[in-house]
Amino acid sequence: MKTVHVIGGGLAGPECALQAAKSGCKVVLSEMRPLRSTEAHQTSDFAELVCSNSLKSESENSAPWLLKQEMRRAGSFLLQAADASAVPAGHALAVDREVFSQRVAEMLAASNVEIRREEITHVPEDSEDVITVLASGPLTSGALASELQRLTGSEHLAFYDSISPIVEASSIDMEKVYYAARWDKGTADYINCPFTKDEYDAFIDALATAEKIEQKAWEQLPADGNVTDAKVTTAQAGLKYFEGCLPIEETARRGRDTLRFGPMKPAGLTNPKTGRWPYAAVQLRQENLRADSYNLVGFQNSLKYGEQARVLRMIPGLESAKFLRYGQIHRNTYIHAPSLLTETLQLRAHPNVMIAGQLSGVEGYTESIASGLLAGRYAAALARGEQPKPAPRESANGSLSHYITHAEGKNFQPANITFDLLVPLEEELRKKIRDKKERHRIQCERALVAWDAWLA
Repeated sequence: MKTVHVIGGGLAGPECALQAAKSGCKVVLSEMRPLRSTEAHQTSDFAELVCSNSLKSESENSAPWLLKQEMRRAGSFLLQAADASAVPAGHALAVDREVFSQRVAEMLAASNVEIRREEITHVPEDSEDVITVLASGPLTSGALASELQRLTGSEHLAFYDSISPIVEASSIDMEKVYYAARWDKGTADYINCPFTKDEYDAFIDALATAEKIEQKAWEQLPADGNVTDAKVTTAQAGLKYFEGCLPIEETARRGRDTLRFGPMKPAGLTNPKTGRWPYAAVQLRQENLRADSYNLVGFQNSLKYGEQARVLRMIPGLESAKFLRYGQIHRNTYIHAPSLLTETLQLRAHPNVMIAGQLSGVEGYTESIASGLLAGRYAAALARGEQPKPAPRESANGSLSHYITHAEGKNFQPANITFDLLVPLEEELRKKIRDKKERHRIQCERALVAWDAWLA
């Protein structure tokens, strides 16, 4: 049996390694931290959550719920760790980052996975003894990125992703905020900072004039994979952001009320003091089990730290906020999966090399874990000398894999799981069933039947 070598200790890598080890494979997991860190990571822990602590909705018959249900049925190790480290977050699954990473580390220690702290710069594409899974994530090192370019013969694509700020709970003025879940869905676990129109207008004006941070040299990855020394502002660079995770200043630039229909949307957030929705609102989500810190939901940004302190303290209730972490912007690298990958996540040109996680073109924590789960199962089959069978197209996992490997190539962008990716209902049934929730329920039911049959 061949060895499965997994590169990357983020989310997809550990899930992949644990799945392959569970199947009886000899598994090696390589992670370059702490020998070489990144500008976004703060620790050398496995499964460190960099941007947020949320694994999305747990609302029944939603697309993220469906993806997680499939993963639970398949025995996802990282979802077990997430469920065991969950913190209150209304209808979402959010985790205590430290506890989550600790539980993943314990799972790896209890397995027969060999851990190596090393930077990988060469991938044996046609080895007879090794199946290699690249799960090095959006901050893949320049040397490994160059190696990947050598293997694929194509240029890298990159978009820029951002990190939300975190504030100390004790520094929030609780007299000015209130607890509520949108539309009273789930428990009232979110702290809501309400804006009047005048407060919102002043905030938008301050945001428009705030200074942006300079792009770091490490964020610039040219075709040869070598980092340059040039520095330009993000505005000058004309950076290509991922549309699903725009910095707040970029969202505001697109229209004065755009934030009110995005991360500052007040709909469904009735203020118990007034009995009405505020003009706009910022939501704060609990970061850990101790509830001593909160994340500004959807408030990723690329402002200078001093500007963040000035502008974000204009949010009602955060006038004296103590920031435990400011927002950041970082490079997020991924391959052109439609032209490079098979549905079993193998490179077309080199079937013994696989790509998993965000590097493959999926976007989001849950999606990355799901990709790692599939990669681990596929790698185990290859290690046994078998040809893996792709996840069923009807399932959420299969639909996500189908998208990244069959998307229109010219404008390919990473994707979260949505109902748009699932197999649609027949036209007759769509005409007959007008209720969108009922259509989604049927799609989920069909997906789980197909998934269970594939697992069996």
